[in-house]
Amino acid sequence: MNLLYILSILSIILRFMSIIILIPCLCALIYQDYLSMIPFIGTSIILLCLSFLIRNKNSSSEDLNNINKSEAFCIVILSWVLMCLFGTIPFLYFGLNPIDALFESVSGITTTGATILSDFSLYPKAMFFWRSFSQWIGGMGILVLFTVVLPQFSIAGRQMFFAEFSGSKDNKLAPRIRQTAAMLWSIYFTLTLLEIIILICLKMPVFDAICTSFSTISGGGFSPKAESLIAYGQTKFVWTVAIFMFFAGFNFALQYKAFVKRKIISLFKDDEFKLYFFIVVIFTLFIAVTLTTHNIYDFSKSLREAFFQVMTIISTSGFASVDYAQWNLRAKLFLFILMFTGASIGSASGGVKLLRLVMIFKYLKRQVAKIHHPNGVYPIKINKVIISEDIVRQMMAFVIFYYGIFVITAALIIFIEQDAITGVSSAIATLGNIGPGFGTVVGPMGNYSSLHISSKLICIFNMIIGRLELIPFLALLHPDFWNLREINNLHKIK
Repeated sequence: MNLLYILSILSIILRFMSIIILIPCLCALIYQDYLSMIPFIGTSIILLCLSFLIRNKNSSSEDLNNINKSEAFCIVILSWVLMCLFGTIPFLYFGLNPIDALFESVSGITTTGATILSDFSLYPKAMFFWRSFSQWIGGMGILVLFTVVLPQFSIAGRQMFFAEFSGSKDNKLAPRIRQTAAMLWSIYFTLTLLEIIILICLKMPVFDAICTSFSTISGGGFSPKAESLIAYGQTKFVWTVAIFMFFAGFNFALQYKAFVKRKIISLFKDDEFKLYFFIVVIFTLFIAVTLTTHNIYDFSKSLREAFFQVMTIISTSGFASVDYAQWNLRAKLFLFILMFTGASIGSASGGVKLLRLVMIFKYLKRQVAKIHHPNGVYPIKINKVIISEDIVRQMMAFVIFYYGIFVITAALIIFIEQDAITGVSSAIATLGNIGPGFGTVVGPMGNYSSLHISSKLICIFNMIIGRLELIPFLALLHPDFWNLREINNLHKIK
C-alpha cells in the first residue's frame, strides 16, 4: 500500500466531513439553541486541522487515481472508523460517557439503530437531528456520497465505490461511476424528500418527520421519541413508514431502472426482488394469522403490525410500532428468522442479503443434482445470467464468515451477560445492523445501556464490520494487505 496516496485521499475526505458535521448547527439555529452548536463547530475545526496535517502537497490527481484494491479497502475502513470516532464528540458534549458515546455514534453511522439512550428529555433537538442525519449519510455510503460531490475522485472513486457499496458492480447504471453514484443518490434523496412531505401532510411535526424519514430510507431506525412510532399512536404513520421501509429494502439501482427509466418489467425479472416480495407477503400473512388466532389483535391490526415489523426487521430499520416482545412465541420466531436474511443487495439494509442466500440455495441444489449425475454440468444462474465459480466461492465464504462471527460474538456476549436471549439477539441485531433485538434488555422497548462494557465493545465491532459487509475486514487478515509500496516520486523531478 502507498501510505501517501491513502493519506492524501483521507485528507480530502476529512475536509468534506468537516462540512457535514456542521449541518446540525442549522437545527440548533432554527430552535435558537446556540450552545448545541459548540460540539459540531469544534469537531469541524478538528477535522479541518487534521486534514491539513496529513495532506501531501506533492500529490496530484493522477496519483490519487492510481490506488489499488487494497488501498481502496483501507480508505473505506479508515473513513468509516474516523467518521464514527469524530461523530462521538457531540455525544460526549451532551453528557454520555466515552463508550456509550462511541456506541451511539457507531450505531448511527452504520445505520444500526441500537441505542443506549433511556431518557430522551435530557438531550437537545440538535443531537437527535445528528443521530438521524448520521444514519442518512451512512445509509447510502460515505464514500458513495464523496464520489458524487468530490471531482478529485474520478478513477479512485471507482475502486472505493465498489469496495463500499455492495452489489453495485452488477447494477452499474452509467459508464462512469460518478454518474452511477449520482443516480443512486437521486433515488435515495427523492424517497427521503417524498416521505418527509407525506408525513408532514399527515400532521407529524416537521422535525419528527425529517428525523423519521432520514432513519427510514437509510434503514436506520433512530427516532426522536423514546417509544419510536408508538409515541405517535396513529395508524397512518405506521403504514407510511412501513411502505417506505419496503423501498429502503430493495436495490436502488433496480428502482432507478423501474421508476426513472420506466422499465417496471425489470422488477418481475429480478430473482432477488421476487424473493424479497415473496418473503414480505408470506411472513406478513403468517404473523398476522398467528396474532389473530391467539387473540392478540383483530385481523386488521394484526395485518398492519405484522407488515410493519416484518419490514422493520428485513430492511434492518429497527423501528417499533408495538412491543413485539409481548407477542406469542410463533410470531417472534418468524421475526427472529428474518434477522438472518436482510433485504436486497444494493439497498440500505444490512444483513447477509437475499441474493447471497439465493446463490447458496442454488449451489446446494446443484450439489444434490451432482450426487445423481456426477458428470452433469449445472451452471448457477441469477436473472438468467451464468455466475462465475469465483463469485460463487466468494459468496459462500462471505456467508460462512458472517455466521461464524455471529456464533463467536453471541457466545462471548452470552458468557459476559449470562443471558442467552440477550446474547444471541444483540449479536445478530448489531451484526445485521438491525438495532433492537429480543428480551427485556435489548428488545424494542429496551436499550443497550445496561450491557457490560465488554459486550458494548463487541456490539460496536459487529456494527462496523456488518455495515462494511465483512469484505474490507477480511482483507485486513491477509498479510499482503500490510505490504507497503515504495513511494516513487522520480516522475515528478524536472
